[in-house]
Amino acid sequence: MNGALKILLDIFRQPSVIVALISFIGLALQRKPATDILKGTIRTFVGFLVLAAGAGVVSNALNPFGDMFQHAFHVQGVVPNNEAIVGTVLVKYGSIAALIFFFGMIVNILLSATSYFKYVYLSGHVAFYMATMITVIFVAAGFPTWQTLLFGSIAQGLVVTISPAIVQPFMKNVTGSDDVALGHTGGAGIALGGLVATLTRSKKHPSKSTEEINVPKNLSFLRDTTVIIALSMAVIYIIVAIFAGAPYIESELSDGQNFIVYSVLQAATFSAGVFIILAGVRVVLGEIVPAFKGISEHLVKNAKPALDVPVTFTFAPNAVLIGFLSSFVGGIVGMVIMAVSGSTVIIPGVVAHFMTGGATGVIGNGAGGRRGATIGAFVNGLAITFLPLFLLPVLGEVGTGSATYSDADFGVAGIFLGYLNKAGGQVAIIAGLAVVLVLLYVASYFLTKRAKTAAALSEQAGAAVEA
Repeated sequence: MNGALKILLDIFRQPSVIVALISFIGLALQRKPATDILKGTIRTFVGFLVLAAGAGVVSNALNPFGDMFQHAFHVQGVVPNNEAIVGTVLVKYGSIAALIFFFGMIVNILLSATSYFKYVYLSGHVAFYMATMITVIFVAAGFPTWQTLLFGSIAQGLVVTISPAIVQPFMKNVTGSDDVALGHTGGAGIALGGLVATLTRSKKHPSKSTEEINVPKNLSFLRDTTVIIALSMAVIYIIVAIFAGAPYIESELSDGQNFIVYSVLQAATFSAGVFIILAGVRVVLGEIVPAFKGISEHLVKNAKPALDVPVTFTFAPNAVLIGFLSSFVGGIVGMVIMAVSGSTVIIPGVVAHFMTGGATGVIGNGAGGRRGATIGAFVNGLAITFLPLFLLPVLGEVGTGSATYSDADFGVAGIFLGYLNKAGGQVAIIAGLAVVLVLLYVASYFLTKRAKTAAALSEQAGAAVEA
């Protein structure tokens, strides 16, 4: 049993494997030639590996920046880092978390097939992280194992179905279509940023797009995304490095390399990682969206793939950098407020601010231009700073460590389930899940009805034009 479970976990924790399988199934259902199926499957698989490699490069370049920042400004506290806390949880609850993750995927597909919200969540790694948090909360609530698996899987399925749904109105605005969705545990914060960006819009003083930044002719090289990211990050790295001091960097981080040279190389590596991500995204989108038509036609009608945050980056690369920096500033502001108030301090998680802040920048730009990108991402930065603070008390023993979950969906789902437990125990959690399930189908009914009415009116208008 454990061997089979490990194999399944190894397969489904890898988003590259999941999307490759989805691509294979979709193309096969369309009865494409064997050569096209093989080509599409391999290109999707390799494209996602390219994307993941780019994300790894970015993460590795940002980690020393986080260390420098903490040392430079003498900050101590809890760091939002999914990988760190998930590693701790897996030691105790690995098998339960794996089963909740697997059955939660099945619940996601069932909800997609039977409701208006037809989003198949393909970001397996962050979905697995969510399963570990849900496991912790259900175990802390005292559920027996079989109930933890049952109700935990329902909770998991609800989260990964609702999260893409709340971001989709903003995604449609950015992508110009309804073919692809966002599947990431930062969904709630990104949607909040999109909403705030929408509220910043002004008819009298519209904000231009981040992609329309005017650059003088003699600085035209700055129109290149790779160049502007490398230069901007180099300035930021060097400033923080100066505050951190050469002795610390050269003894602890750079292995003796000059601290300025090291900082510039890390900034350039960061830019290279973004370049790789953008290349991978283009390949994945080019293959997975057409392949998904087979899934949509045969398994889950009108299904949409919910993909990781980098899928947004190609639509507004400048907004990614603006969103990251604005979100990080929001994290710093939140950290200062906590320090002044005497509460536990949540240190900005640099990778979380880049991934979710960058996506919020793109979403915010689509909703409200540069102003929307900046303010929306700043709000996301505040959200992913304060939500982990309120999440800590409901994580039991896991909440007493030096790391916690980083993204907004962890905060929203964890706080909802955890404080239900504090208020009314297991009965309150089960009742809360039942209410969310009912609300999902009520919303589905009205949205389906509205879509049918809109389609009918459009059809009538088309007939009138032809007449």
